[in-house]
Amino acid sequence: MKVSIITVSYNSASCIKSCIDSILSQDYPNIEYIIIDGASTDGTVDIIRSYGEMVSRFISEPDQGIYDAMNKGVKLAQGDIVGLLNSDDLYANSQVISRVVQEFQSSQADTVYGDLVYIQDHNMDQIVRYYPGVDFHPNKLRKGMMPPHPTFFVKRHLYETYGLFNTQYAICADFDFMVRLFHKHEVSYSYIPEVMVKMRTGGSSTQGLKSTLTINQEMLQSCRSHGIQTNLPMIYSKYFSKVFQLVKKPS
Repeated sequence: MKVSIITVSYNSASCIKSCIDSILSQDYPNIEYIIIDGASTDGTVDIIRSYGEMVSRFISEPDQGIYDAMNKGVKLAQGDIVGLLNSDDLYANSQVISRVVQEFQSSQADTVYGDLVYIQDHNMDQIVRYYPGVDFHPNKLRKGMMPPHPTFFVKRHLYETYGLFNTQYAICADFDFMVRLFHKHEVSYSYIPEVMVKMRTGGSSTQGLKSTLTINQEMLQSCRSHGIQTNLPMIYSKYFSKVFQLVKKPS
């Protein structure tokens, strides 16, 4: 199985090296690595170019936002499996992709995901929050709950069959994609009980009150557009579980 990993970046000079290194250090031999950059001006492009042919495909040009960039990467991908790892994230160890491929082969599932930890920007060993995927079920989409997207791997034909990320959503097009997969088309899934990704705090979905209001409104819109009966109080109820993620740690 060939695995395509896509990284989207914009002015990510402070963090992209650790992301790239975590992918290039994977022990799985058949990886296609694609980087889509939004015309960075802070030295990101120079860092990426320093890796030469170790990066399979590299584009740096203006885009219409993070999901437009992701769609560009998916269109270029030639792997049987596609995963997305943003420039401020990194894989937890060098066996992540091998484990993902093993899970696809053993489970025959359409999608695979695992656990994620949020880490401090200045200390990648300091866990701020533990986001496990174990409790996910499609009926929890109505609460705005989904598997951790950076750990989410998909058979490429699902993008070809069910479409790319809907760029009308500024923050939650990944959620909308999962609503389409799990609710509308009932694709199969398999969970890996391991921390797969470390995510730095401060991403687009965690940047204050305005971001919180936007993402929950978008989740409501996505659910309703695909026939999921829900409301804002139900979607906001997911934050009760997030409180426990602050105190629970991975084993």
